[in-house]
Amino acid sequence: MADCQEDTACKLTAMQLYEKLTLQGDQVRALKSEKAAKPEIDAAVQLLLKLKVCYKKSTGQDYKAGCPPNDDVSQSNNGPVTEDGDDQVDPWNVSTTSAKGVDYDKLIVRFGSSKIDQELIDRISRVTGQTPHRFLRRGVFFSHRDMHQVLDAFENKKSFFLYTGRGPSSEAMHVGHLIPFIFTKWLQDVFNVPLVIQLTDDEKYLWKDLSQEQCYRFSVENAKDIIACGFDVNKTFIFSDLDYIGSSPTFYKNMLKIQKHVTFNQVKGIFGFTDSDCIGKISFPAIQAAPSFSNSFPQIFNGRADLQCLIPCAIDQDPYFRMTRDVAPRIGYPKPALLHSTFFPALQGAQTKMSASDPNSSIFLTDTPKQIKTKINKHAFSGGKDTIEEHRKYGGNPDLDVSFMYLSFFLEDDEELEKIRQDYTSGALLTGELKKRLIETLQPMIAAHQERRKHVTDDIVKQFMTPRKLEFNF
Repeated sequence: MADCQEDTACKLTAMQLYEKLTLQGDQVRALKSEKAAKPEIDAAVQLLLKLKVCYKKSTGQDYKAGCPPNDDVSQSNNGPVTEDGDDQVDPWNVSTTSAKGVDYDKLIVRFGSSKIDQELIDRISRVTGQTPHRFLRRGVFFSHRDMHQVLDAFENKKSFFLYTGRGPSSEAMHVGHLIPFIFTKWLQDVFNVPLVIQLTDDEKYLWKDLSQEQCYRFSVENAKDIIACGFDVNKTFIFSDLDYIGSSPTFYKNMLKIQKHVTFNQVKGIFGFTDSDCIGKISFPAIQAAPSFSNSFPQIFNGRADLQCLIPCAIDQDPYFRMTRDVAPRIGYPKPALLHSTFFPALQGAQTKMSASDPNSSIFLTDTPKQIKTKINKHAFSGGKDTIEEHRKYGGNPDLDVSFMYLSFFLEDDEELEKIRQDYTSGALLTGELKKRLIETLQPMIAAHQERRKHVTDDIVKQFMTPRKLEFNF
């Protein structure tokens, strides 16, 4: 009988399980107080334990009386890998067997986020008085959590702040790394709000075969590329975890609060940690969560803990912030809102995102015009046909073509992009001509970035990375 009840219970929602557990706990206590027969008490206790197992499987958390699951808990136990068909998405791995790339509609359902629809895009435009960024217009940023809440606050003259980050695993960044920073700069410009940028050099030290000194050096070098995107030093604080956390008691106290409210079973369920992982990895998610709370930066926010945070990031970072959103109300802080971007594909195709460790998978910000041309011509996956005759007759597939994908990220003119799509689909535009248009787009863009970066001195980096008051009053 107990096994039957357990099988049925494991099909219930998290809240239904919680309610069933509460009732079963009451039943066990009643039987004990009534001094019922031992077999009857043992059977009730066994069912209670089995229900707790079901609850943990469903939520990734241990059952706690008086602590019902919130809306985010049911989404926080997605495991380290997202599999819909053959898609795999976690903070360290992204892959799919589909040449079109990850199925983002399925990912929205899997992660429990909300699609950025035209209504939301129109509202952002209306609230800011600005034309929506091309990343919004084209679905590069495609998913969100609580963006309407951020807009409500902004319309009511309530401030918020932006937080994004970078894991510095090498000196050189590639063009895919620019996506969140290009968009974050636009958000900062149109909303005029403070921005904190976390450089997780501690994460890279824990996950990779690198020294702390190497990781910190990569932070400084990556900061130069980030600053070259045009951020305002009076509105932006960039910090290295290795450098900042030890000098910020409030940041550390928030880390501790988060660590106390997340169990080992939860982080195993969310991130896939195993018994052989070092304890630094297990505790790291709290470090990435802490910047979501404004009082982690007392020098900027004057100790206020009530400001909402908006986090633009790639969708593979969402597990960190599902965990953060679960913890936030339990430690008295507002849940961070999120805007999720798609992945920037490797030159070889959309089955994986770019890798800083594979020079031929990426266009790096240090590449010369010749290197850019060679990489695109040699490695960019084509959606065209095998021969010119076939291509002219049947046309190409822009949804599979990496050159077209890259143009959709970086070509500003919507009409030109649509014409390229139509011409390529009809066969009027050949693959070589499409690659040429991408080369003509990326070469000056990267050259301009390199020129701006030349002027980012170590002193300028130090200004951005010094804890200080920004130009906002809180």
